[in-house]
Amino acid sequence: MGELSDNERSRYQRHIILGEIGEKGQEKIRKSKVFVAGAGGLGCPVIQYLTATGVGKIGIMDDDKIDASNLQRQVLYGTNDLGRHKSVVAAQLMREMNSNVDFEIFNARIDYGNALAIVGSYDILVDCTDNFKARYVLNDAAVLSGKPLVHASVFKYQGQLSVFNYKQGPSYRCLFPLPDETMSDNTDILGIYSIIPGILGLLQANEVIKIITGSGEVLSGKLLLYNAFTNQTSFIKITRNNSNFDRDELIKSFSK
Repeated sequence: MGELSDNERSRYQRHIILGEIGEKGQEKIRKSKVFVAGAGGLGCPVIQYLTATGVGKIGIMDDDKIDASNLQRQVLYGTNDLGRHKSVVAAQLMREMNSNVDFEIFNARIDYGNALAIVGSYDILVDCTDNFKARYVLNDAAVLSGKPLVHASVFKYQGQLSVFNYKQGPSYRCLFPLPDETMSDNTDILGIYSIIPGILGLLQANEVIKIITGSGEVLSGKLLLYNAFTNQTSFIKITRNNSNFDRDELIKSFSK
């Protein structure tokens, strides 16, 4: 890929005139490859804004089909999409939005059996999953493949956001070394405020673009906490623990 075409310059003109991005930054965006695990409440705004921004290739992974209960917060989908695969519908809609973007669809769930083979061809990984097991799989794959991982999670009307494994920064295991079996991530039981995944998903897309273009301050080494009902934000510092980057130990997870 060389310079931007006249069509691309027109489309991304508002980006190009920004000194922090410019034409060189937009070229970096076009050359980038981003893998998004999860096409639900978080994944919908991530996929939509990365597509609009002109990311060159987006991988979309989700094994779920669209259910009526998803429509309250998963804003890419409508009533006519019920029963269809989320990844297929999302890619179809995004191709209509921006034909300059390539999409790779995975109708599967991320696990230790497929993660390394999939993420190797991408530059940045985005964790839009809704279960604890997948978060550890993505973290371990990110560390072993040397990719930054943009993570977000939501709980009722609260959310958290961080970027892991970025320029020798901490990983998800530095924050949560082992899964907490006592915690539940089942929104069927706990409920979820419809706005919160949209807010956190947009923040994830923002971190992806900052990583690609080298603009702004990437949210590495700290966890952003956000409460949608109070609009309060706070930060927790995350310290890198080198023991969580032991390749031999991480590889064991993928060989089980």
